[in-house]
Amino acid sequence: MRRFEFVEGSSSKFWEPEQTGNVFTVTFGRIGTAGQRKEKAFADEASARREYEKKVAEKLREGYREVSGDGAPAAPPVPAGPPARPALPRRVPALTARPEQVAAAAAALIGLDKSLGRRSWRVTREALRARRTLRALGGVDPAAHAELSGPFASLMERVVATGRARLPVRHALALLSAVDVAAFVRTLDVWRRAATPVPGASVVVKQADALSEPELALRVGALLVERPELRGHSEDRWGKRWTELRPHVEAHLTDAGGSFAAWLGALDTQGDAHVAKRRTRLEA
Repeated sequence: MRRFEFVEGSSSKFWEPEQTGNVFTVTFGRIGTAGQRKEKAFADEASARREYEKKVAEKLREGYREVSGDGAPAAPPVPAGPPARPALPRRVPALTARPEQVAAAAAALIGLDKSLGRRSWRVTREALRARRTLRALGGVDPAAHAELSGPFASLMERVVATGRARLPVRHALALLSAVDVAAFVRTLDVWRRAATPVPGASVVVKQADALSEPELALRVGALLVERPELRGHSEDRWGKRWTELRPHVEAHLTDAGGSFAAWLGALDTQGDAHVAKRRTRLEA
């Protein structure tokens, strides 16, 4: 166990951190006593490790000095490579798509396309149906199936269509979240070339370019344009998803030589009030 001490003036204190699995424990008190012990359980091991590293950094800033078990200064630690970043959980369960499921998904996409321009509740109903049938395919790339390729690409184009009823950006991102990320990359190219920029789509494109990591950009984009209140979901559920994703975004930005604060500060909401609200939540 590592031990840190602070001896200055009348202060003579020690602090010993320990992390085991998802539990972070500290023992602290006056040097020469057993001290007090406190434990805190976290949702996962990665969260406990972040707390451990944060608290160690705080103690060093406060003037604590790391010592060995006999009270002598600890030998400089051997530099180690950065800890492995936990992998992002899959968005869609890995499944094998059957021909009849592909046909059902194609029919749902065509049905959604035909519903555009009609009442919003009907569009939402068809979008949910299309998303469910796509998820059942196990994260396929629509371009890999002739039945899906055309209808899916047509819907993504309808997001930025001129003179035609548009597919709301939030529905497009929900569909993209149900398939392989390659479809998102192609869609970004379509939205970049739009003759008339669509605020929500432009926000997604710009943040994707800034992140330069398609999988993260897809997930962040979906959160930015999502409307939980229209789907009967709670803000708490939205917040939980962002809490789980944020460490991955921060780690990626740090690895790329940037920072979360700089990325968020450059996030242009394009005058979209809802996206501006979501951006504020990202900062919380």
